[in-house]
Amino acid sequence: MGMVTAAAAAALLASPPQGHLGRRCHLVVPGLRLRPPASSSPPHAAPPLRLSNFVPRCYITNVEVDVSHTSEQEALDDHPPLLPACAIPVVHLRDVPDASPFPLHESASHSTDFEELPVLSEGELHTIAATPAHPAGLYALYASYLFGNLVEQLWNFAWPAALAILHPSLLPVAIVGFFTKLSVFIGAPIVGKLMDHFPRIPMYTGLNAVQVATQLISAAMVIYAMKNVTHASTSAVVLKPWFIALVAAGAIERLAGLALGVAMERDWVVLLAGTNRPVALAQANAVLNRLDLVCETVGASVFGLLLSKYHPVTCLKIACGLMICSFPVLVVLGQLINRFSCHALDSSRTPSDESICANLLDVRKIVQNGLSAIRNGWNEYKQQTVLPASVATVFLNFNVALAPGAIMTALLMHRGISPSIVGAFSGLCSIMGLVATFISSSLVERVGILKAGAAGLIVQASLLSVALVVYWTGSISQRTPLLIFLAAIALSRLGHMSYDVVGTQILQTGVPASKANLIGGMEVSISSLAELVMLGMAIIANDVSHFGFLAILSVSSVAGAAWMFCQWLGNPTDEQRELFMFDPHFQVEPI
Repeated sequence: MGMVTAAAAAALLASPPQGHLGRRCHLVVPGLRLRPPASSSPPHAAPPLRLSNFVPRCYITNVEVDVSHTSEQEALDDHPPLLPACAIPVVHLRDVPDASPFPLHESASHSTDFEELPVLSEGELHTIAATPAHPAGLYALYASYLFGNLVEQLWNFAWPAALAILHPSLLPVAIVGFFTKLSVFIGAPIVGKLMDHFPRIPMYTGLNAVQVATQLISAAMVIYAMKNVTHASTSAVVLKPWFIALVAAGAIERLAGLALGVAMERDWVVLLAGTNRPVALAQANAVLNRLDLVCETVGASVFGLLLSKYHPVTCLKIACGLMICSFPVLVVLGQLINRFSCHALDSSRTPSDESICANLLDVRKIVQNGLSAIRNGWNEYKQQTVLPASVATVFLNFNVALAPGAIMTALLMHRGISPSIVGAFSGLCSIMGLVATFISSSLVERVGILKAGAAGLIVQASLLSVALVVYWTGSISQRTPLLIFLAAIALSRLGHMSYDVVGTQILQTGVPASKANLIGGMEVSISSLAELVMLGMAIIANDVSHFGFLAILSVSSVAGAAWMFCQWLGNPTDEQRELFMFDPHFQVEPI
């Protein structure tokens, strides 16, 4: 039908209350029900009709039409008051004299009191899907993400470099890294649950304060060691109070940084881009990934340049100055994000939420709360419709051999490969990751997020299989096999980063906003466990001759992720179809 004939008795009233933009609302109309049966509908039945109402400053998204015999006054009383800056037009339609059900088939006789409502064209729907709900707030989010991530990446390069200068052994760096992963595995579910029950802006400010404070403590400990420790043995270094303080501060700093990343990448960007605007959300995710790659490269380059010109203590003091300056800037940017988005990040707290926060922050119950949060997080995590997509992300973390990193660098250097080739390989992998962020958003626009995710995993698994075959059949000490081996791994980063962007969007779409931080924290926790397992395997198989075994494990994990995702895509449930009703994979062409 080119036009849909319907009637409405109440207006789309107000935007949701602060902090709940995008929640499901109901438009009440006497005698008219536009929702299909909940259980008896066939698999490809039309989904519930949704409307989107857009105004210059505030937006109502994901509005579901539900109909019951309710008076107009009751409908008006159920809605919260409007925000001062959000003017939503009210549409007054004529009263419906008859409250009997209205047949929607073409042969039915229609009352003249009903008017035709226009249906958006395909081009208009595409324009809406590509337009962010709060573009100004999204640009402020980019600025905050760029500045905060730049300081964080600079410190992530600074502390290992400083420890390497302080002591020639790799053990101090390994110990700090181990306890960092362990703290994320244990603490991520607790922090995620706390973030889901705490206002966004205060939590954002608090996490930034914790991260900056722990970075300053870590820097102070390293500066103290450089001034006072001389030619100490490895065992003497790791048992010093300053090193214990460094380990504790580093673990807390990493946990706070990951919590901030989860909040911005899984919660904030969804509110600002719009959950029912897949193209805009894909573009926003791609921009965040590009900024992350740029910060990773620039942060390491800046501190490396400082080390080449100044004493390490001077470099650490410069880093401390940047950390101190970053805190007020990040706080102001957080307020600007909220202001530019019509206070979309504000969250109202109920008494039960406040009691949950107080209970989680009770230091006397820290062990009990920790175990309870992990158990609750796991139960919520395994019940998610998009669980296979998240598990695929976890499986990708098992690939530590056939990826740019410490193990690959050690292999190439042991085989006598020129450092210039090793550096070029790392640079090429970074470029492929950056290119993948552009490819992923284009794939989502063309084939949808589900098929784009499958394509990324299949490409990565195929190219890593080629690299594994080359490693086992030819000596990578020779030029041609070496170039094929490195090229296959570098090109596989296209698929890896594409799925990283798309997989994030799948979870953003499938996980309820009220549990976004809990589920995101649980995924980060399980991913950290996967990295700890592979780190243990690398310690056991520490000889370079055992690299082939690690490579087989890496390829198997990526292939398993691709198989699992494709199985999930090929055997969808009704809940999955409803969740991704706008994805081309589940859309049926009209007859």
